[in-house]
Amino acid sequence: MTSSATTRSTTRSSSNRLTAAGDLLDSRPMTLRVVIADDSSIIRTALEHVLEGSPSLEVVGLCGDRDEVLRAVEELAPDVVVTDVRMPPALTDEGVQVATQLRRTHPRVGVVVLSQYAEPRYGIALLDAGADGRGYLLKERVQSRGQLVAAIETVARGGSVIDSRLVERMIAERRRIACSPLAQLTTRETEILALVARGCSNQAIADELAVSKRAVEKHIHAIFLKFGIAHEQDVSQRVKAALIYLAEQPS
Repeated sequence: MTSSATTRSTTRSSSNRLTAAGDLLDSRPMTLRVVIADDSSIIRTALEHVLEGSPSLEVVGLCGDRDEVLRAVEELAPDVVVTDVRMPPALTDEGVQVATQLRRTHPRVGVVVLSQYAEPRYGIALLDAGADGRGYLLKERVQSRGQLVAAIETVARGGSVIDSRLVERMIAERRRIACSPLAQLTTRETEILALVARGCSNQAIADELAVSKRAVEKHIHAIFLKFGIAHEQDVSQRVKAALIYLAEQPS
């Protein structure tokens, strides 16, 4: 890992090893290995401090960006990754990207994503491939050691933990999408409307999508019918349709 990543002890607790006689698992509780990821060294240290008092957890690595996290999983074999939702390189949704990739490459590794805000799009993306072994918590909720430890232990067992405020926002977002005028459109109609909103002419749209101009005109007429603006002037139709599309896009 790069110099900005810190590695903790990589020796597994003796409670994880087989006994010499009979190859039976030690009866003591297993210590879960945890990697913490956040681009803020202050937050990394704070999270480590919150977790270090728990006898069931061992913090084995601290990482500052997405690529460090992925390397740490390969090198340190953690049971759970606790990651900020936004990290370098792009500060967008790297925590969700980590969770998605680990679902494919290391399905037994649990992931708890932390966020400052209840962002429905991140929660939906995180759970898109399944909720098992995944958690999403607001940072304001993890000042209590018990809550964060419980979330880590839950995802390590394959369960899921989603912040109640995020659940409320996700339900509201699903309802908003279902009621949106865009929900009436086909995939092709949505593609064409996006190009209309960019100011493209029918011929330009036809060239972009490699279809006939006549086909574009039919799709646009269908869009106007679904939006209830088919009988208005042509310029007004295109402007209103574009405004409907832009109003429904995430801010």
